[in-house]
Amino acid sequence: MTRAAILIVDDEKGVQSSLRGILQDVGFEADGVSSGEECLDLMAGKEYAVVLLDIWLPGMDGLQVLEQIRRTSPATSVIMISGHASIEAAVRATKLGAFDFVEKPLSLEKTLLVVKNALHQRSLEEENRLLRSQIEQSYVMIGDSVPMQALRQQIAFAAPTNGRVLICGENGTGKELVAHLLHLQSQRRDMPFVEMNCAAIPEELIESELFGHMKGSFTGAGEDKEGKFSQADGGTLFLDEVGDMSPKTQAKVLRVLEEQRFTPVGGCNSIRVDVRVIASTNKDLEKEIELGNFREDLYYRLNVIPFQLPPLRERREDVPLLTRHFLEEFAARYARRPPTFTRRAMETLEAYSWPGNVRELRNIMERCVIMTPQQRLDVFDLPEAILRRTILAAQEPEGTVSLQDARERFERSFILQKLMEHKGNVSRAAQMLQIERSNLYRKMRQLGIPYSGRENGESD
Repeated sequence: MTRAAILIVDDEKGVQSSLRGILQDVGFEADGVSSGEECLDLMAGKEYAVVLLDIWLPGMDGLQVLEQIRRTSPATSVIMISGHASIEAAVRATKLGAFDFVEKPLSLEKTLLVVKNALHQRSLEEENRLLRSQIEQSYVMIGDSVPMQALRQQIAFAAPTNGRVLICGENGTGKELVAHLLHLQSQRRDMPFVEMNCAAIPEELIESELFGHMKGSFTGAGEDKEGKFSQADGGTLFLDEVGDMSPKTQAKVLRVLEEQRFTPVGGCNSIRVDVRVIASTNKDLEKEIELGNFREDLYYRLNVIPFQLPPLRERREDVPLLTRHFLEEFAARYARRPPTFTRRAMETLEAYSWPGNVRELRNIMERCVIMTPQQRLDVFDLPEAILRRTILAAQEPEGTVSLQDARERFERSFILQKLMEHKGNVSRAAQMLQIERSNLYRKMRQLGIPYSGRENGESD
């Protein structure tokens, strides 16, 4: 394990020597210099976890050096030391980003404790940065289609503002992902992101969930509870499926949006909050307004910046990228090699209408990784629902159906069923159909049914 490196900057050699000795005794690597210029030169080529910096130095003083360190090495913790510093100097050092301030004559034990605290704080900050990076990596928007490029640009414009956003789109299009990206790219990214599914909370509990409640305010309220608006103070509140909110709750949410304050259930005092609200829905709220199910004034409060997410069927060119991304994700999760699809299989995936959108694609890719042992996946490794809605639907007769059309339709469905039962193995399907394999190939070509090339060693 790498030892933490500490740099001592003090023009008194005795102080340098004492500090280096105690730091090295407890396992740290410690260097010492006598001036700010030497400190900055040394830090240009070596990373230090903590700098013990005297405020009174020849040449550049400690505050000037501190300012430079914060610009060039923001991850380094700086502890200021001085024998006769003023309160103003201590305040300025704190504002410039000093971790702490210790006075001479130094207590070596106290100084060592402050160094350990600085290292602990640095470790926590590094852990937070790592977690934030992992969170940001988990919210990646995949796709290079024109609709997705436009959506990225829209997020870039809207995210840095405090404007409320209403995200509309079918189930599975990524409304929650867009809400997270708006938060992560906003000025509130270091504050809480709180989400609530309005469709999943019973009407009698939703007010308590949103605004909190006081002990004894209703049966079962055994203690005070903080609501979502309080939890999101300073950050972002994501109201998922806001179209399912009851009219009574809609009225209260409208008031909070207007006043930025609310009163917990059973409470007497109002609480003021600073919350950016992002809402989503899979409903047509304008129709819901006409039907009397949604308040028009709340709709206009929420719909400051409208987002309309495209369904996957309107950006089919993104299917190969999404497929590869999800296969790699689940292969890594289950410690397997990511499989690939043949050209015929990928064409079938692109032709599918994806009623469940990206969520459906993601679930199918997880299933393929778990349940399909081979590395090369072909048409008949796809779920039956996809094959029926692509291969059969592509050649459905239009208008009046003749006897010949009906016969071909039945044959196509029957042969496809046998091929699916045998994972595209033409030889086994021919045996079940009690016909020669060559005749089955001929029928498949005639009826537009793809075949798996696996048994013949084909790879496309």
